[in-house]
Amino acid sequence: MNGLVRQRQRIVRVRKIQHGLAASAAVEAANRVAMLEMNQARLVRMRGDLRPSEGPTTGAALARMGELAMRLDAARHGLAPSIESARSLAASLMGEQHVARRDQESAEKLEQAAIGLAEELAERRLQQNARRNGRASQGEQE
Repeated sequence: MNGLVRQRQRIVRVRKIQHGLAASAAVEAANRVAMLEMNQARLVRMRGDLRPSEGPTTGAALARMGELAMRLDAARHGLAPSIESARSLAASLMGEQHVARRDQESAEKLEQAAIGLAEELAERRLQQNARRNGRASQGEQE
């Protein structure tokens, strides 16, 4: 029975490691989504800050500003597929984390059941030994 308990303990350790790996991957994916969204917001802010200075302005300066605004818009729009992909990956990894957590909890329950069974078996053996010893001592007394 101790072999079963040790096996279940090994399974619990493996499941904890698997859950830890899945959790760290999910956190990394969520951080990547947050970083991409922050970059997109930064591009929007930079685009909004582009304004010609007051007073006389040359056409070349306006053209440069317009070109920069177009590039900022293109970069912001180019981030959209990356953000969606990162969100999808993060959602998938969160699902894997939940599965790993469920597996870990299941392994822990099986371990507790094996420990309870081993304790119950050990107690039965003690009771049987006590009965045998009691019978043997009664036989010696007679």
